[in-house]
Amino acid sequence: MPPNNTEKRRSYLIVIYDLIMILASLLLAFSLRYDFRIPSESYNSMGMYLLWALPVKLIVFYLFGLYRGMYRYTSIWDLANVGKATVISALILNSIFLIMPFFRVISPAILLLDFILTSVLVALVRLSVRLYFSRVVVTVPNRKKEKVGISRLLLIGAGNTGEKIARDILSNFSEDYRIVGFLDDNMEKIGSSIHGIPVIDRISTIEKLTLEFDEILITAPSTTGDNLRRIIELCKVTGKRFKTVPSLNEVINKDISVKSIRDVSYLDLLGREEVKLDINAIEHFIKGKRILISGAGGSIGSELVRQCLEYDPGSLILLDNSEQNLFTIEQEIAFIEKKTLIKSALANVRDKNLLQNAFQEYRPQVVIHAAAYKHVPMQELSPWSAVATNVMGTYNMVQLAHQYNAEKFVLVSTDKAVHPVNIMGATKRLSEKVIQAVEEIENSPIFLAVRFGNVIGSSGSVMPIFREQINRGGPVTITHPEMTRYFMSITEASQLILQAGSLGNKTGQIFLLDMGKPVKIKDMAYDLIRLSGLEPDQDIPIIYTGLRPGEKLYEELVSKEEQAQNTNHKKIMVLQNGSNNMPWSLMKREIQSLMDISLKFDTDAIKQKLQHLIPDYTPQDFYALGKELDLDVTSIKGQA
Repeated sequence: MPPNNTEKRRSYLIVIYDLIMILASLLLAFSLRYDFRIPSESYNSMGMYLLWALPVKLIVFYLFGLYRGMYRYTSIWDLANVGKATVISALILNSIFLIMPFFRVISPAILLLDFILTSVLVALVRLSVRLYFSRVVVTVPNRKKEKVGISRLLLIGAGNTGEKIARDILSNFSEDYRIVGFLDDNMEKIGSSIHGIPVIDRISTIEKLTLEFDEILITAPSTTGDNLRRIIELCKVTGKRFKTVPSLNEVINKDISVKSIRDVSYLDLLGREEVKLDINAIEHFIKGKRILISGAGGSIGSELVRQCLEYDPGSLILLDNSEQNLFTIEQEIAFIEKKTLIKSALANVRDKNLLQNAFQEYRPQVVIHAAAYKHVPMQELSPWSAVATNVMGTYNMVQLAHQYNAEKFVLVSTDKAVHPVNIMGATKRLSEKVIQAVEEIENSPIFLAVRFGNVIGSSGSVMPIFREQINRGGPVTITHPEMTRYFMSITEASQLILQAGSLGNKTGQIFLLDMGKPVKIKDMAYDLIRLSGLEPDQDIPIIYTGLRPGEKLYEELVSKEEQAQNTNHKKIMVLQNGSNNMPWSLMKREIQSLMDISLKFDTDAIKQKLQHLIPDYTPQDFYALGKELDLDVTSIKGQA
C-alpha cells in the first residue's frame, strides 16, 4: 500500500530532523576537537566535508530504510539499523577522504567524533518521536479521560510478557486503560521505565499503592506456583480486581496479548514448567496416518483429538459409547479448517463385534486407547463393570489392533495401577499386563502404555466438585486432611501421551509422565476457595468426611519391582519391568476366566481372581482402615 500524505509529511520531517542532526554532529565534532575554539582555516575544511557528508549519509540512511515505517513504534531493531547506516556511511566517507588529498588535513579524531555523534543524535530523533506519542499523545489524553471510566492498570512483572502487554495497551487499548506502572522483584529493574511506564517498586509494596490503580494484571506467566500464591495474597489485600495472562503451556504460538487476559485459575498455582515437545517426532507418529481414539468424547480423549488435529493425521476415527459426548466433540471440531477426514464410531469397547466393524472399515494405523471406567468408589461397588470395560475392553482392542495390522497401540493408564488397593487400580494394572503379554506374538504392532496421575478438570475429578460446592456456599467436603495426589493439566497430559507414543519402539514399554510434586487435596480446596474471593473455614466451611471405598492416602508412580529410566524427553521416563510377563496364551485363558467370574457378580471372587493375577493387589478393609485413622468411611454420595 502506497504511503498516504500524512506519512509522507512525517517522513519529510524526519529527513529535516536528520539534516539538522548531521549539521549539529559535525559542528560539535569540530568544536570538541578544538576545545570550542575552531580555527578560521578549518571552516573551509568543514564546508567541504559537509558537502560530501550530507548526501552520503542521507542516501545510506534511505537505503537502510530509516525513512520507512511509523516512528511512533520505533523499536530496538530500528535503532540497530541506525547504527548500521552510520557505520556504513562513515566507512564510505573515510574511503573518499583517503583517496582525496584535500581532506587529509581533517583530523581522524573529527571523523570518529562525527560518527559517534551522528549515531547518537539520529537515534535520539526517533526515540523522541516514540516518547512523544507514548507520553503525550497517549498518556496525557488518557489522564483527561479518567473521569469518564478509564481503568488505571498496575502490571506485576516487568519482563518480556509485561512489555508486550504494555505495548499492546498503548497501541490498541489506550481508551480503556492507563498503565500506572510496573511492580517487579528484580532490583535492577526498579527505577527504570518500559515504554515510558515506570517500574515503581517491589511487588510486596502493592498495598501502599492501592489508591493509585483500579485493576491488577499479573504478567509473569513463568513464575512458580508458590510465588504466584504470594502475589495473589498481596493482590487480595488491596481489594482490587486482578487477572493474569495464560501460562506458556496454554499458548501454542507464545503470542500473548491483551485478548489473552483471563482470571487466575488453579492450574496457574501449580506452576507447571512449560512442556517442550519434539514436534518432528510427533509429526512422524501422527501426520498422514489413520488414528483411532477410543473414549474420544471423554476429558482425555477429546483433548487427544484436539492435539492430534494439530499434526494433520490423514483420518481421525472418534470411538465412544456415549452418543452425547461423541456429538459434542464432533460439533467442536466440525469448523476447524483441516484436511483430516473425521469419522465417528458409536461403540462400546466391551462389544467386540461393534469394534471389529470399526476396525474393518477404517483400518487404523495408530490406536490410542483412552476409554475406561475410572471412578474409584463406583468401581468398588460394581467390580464386574470395571472388569468388563477396563480389562475385557483393552483385551478386545489389543486383539483387533493386531488382527488389522496397526502400527502402534497406546494404552492410557494411571498411577492407581501401582500397588493397587482398589478395583480400578487392579483392572488398569491388568490392562498394562495385557500390553506386556503381547510381546511374544510375532509380527505384532508396538504395544505400549502411558502411566500418569490425576488430571485437573477431568470429568468426575475433584476440581469440578469443589467448584460446585463453593458456588453453593459450601461446605467443601474432603475425605482426609493428608490425602495427597499428583496433578497435571488435561492439555499437558495429552501432549505427553502423544510424545510418549512417538518414543515407543518396543512392545511392553510403560512410559511414566513427570507429575512434579504431589499436592494435598486440602491445599487445593483452600486455594480454590481463596481464588473465589472467599476465606476457608470462615466464608466456606470445610468438612472431613473420611476415606471412601477404594481410596488410599497417597498414590505412587513406580512399583518396587520397576525401575524408571530417562528418555530423550525430560518429562517422560520409561519403566523397566522387574517381573516376568505372562505368556499370551495364558493371558487369554486368565482373562476369559476373569470374565466368567465377573458375570456371576461375585465381588469376593472377582477380588480373589485379581489378586491371583496381580500379586501386589491388596484390597483393603476400608471400614477397618477408617476406624484405625479415627475417621468415618462414607458412601460415595456427596463426596469429593
